[in-house]
Amino acid sequence: MTNLPEPLLVMARLAHGAGRIILDVQARGMQVRQKADTSPVTQADEQAEAFIEAGLNDAFPGVPVIGEELVAAGRAPLPGQRFFLVDPLDGTKEFVAGRDSFSTNIALAEDGKVVAGVICAPAQGAMFVGGAAWGLWHASGMDMHGVFDAGWLQPFQVENDAPRRAQTAVLSFSHMDEATQAWLDERGMKVADRTGSAWKFCRLLQGAADVYPRLGNTWEWDTAAGQALLEAAGGQVLLPDESGPLSYGHHERNFLNPGFIACAPGVRLNEEA
Repeated sequence: MTNLPEPLLVMARLAHGAGRIILDVQARGMQVRQKADTSPVTQADEQAEAFIEAGLNDAFPGVPVIGEELVAAGRAPLPGQRFFLVDPLDGTKEFVAGRDSFSTNIALAEDGKVVAGVICAPAQGAMFVGGAAWGLWHASGMDMHGVFDAGWLQPFQVENDAPRRAQTAVLSFSHMDEATQAWLDERGMKVADRTGSAWKFCRLLQGAADVYPRLGNTWEWDTAAGQALLEAAGGQVLLPDESGPLSYGHHERNFLNPGFIACAPGVRLNEEA
């Protein structure tokens, strides 16, 4: 059995279980509603988050769980020094459209920094889990309808972490705009990959592209797990002005992030390798 540290093992098991719930809802048929911000939500989002919240509360009593649907319902607790961020179904639009690039994201933050994260892509049977203090693990070909097996997760090494100048980007299907195109043009970058949800962070780990720029606002639960994984591999997630990394626990702004630039390990934005 893979010797995962306890927090990572719990997070991986819960992400897998949430993925099973999501796929079961997809198989039965879903009802799509609109939240107050006009974004879509399904019973898969709600059931998966309830499962994760219950599991985290059981394993880590007293550690606040900040979930997307809890915040939307006005029921989220205040973050403490240590807290979890949960996006039970990131990429609901991809899920509803029948694409396979939606994900379940769970992250652990301490003192405003993410220290552990898991991203599971249920429709792909794939998962990344890790943290800067522990390293990085990857699973593919998971049985999403069976019992979670920690042995699926194997240590993951990024193939190319040598210093290099950023040349390619991964983008979403729906968030290309004039500002992003201008940012790419100014740096002479081309789009190498498109996919949905936080799986874009994982595509950087897989070597599909050098950077993932997102110049518009996001939510902390959208980025926390991906940032933890990239930092575990030596990458980074920077503010748009590159002044420093994203930070977490900003309940006073309802957990809203500014834009960011996610960089694969070894990638440099504004200097020659």
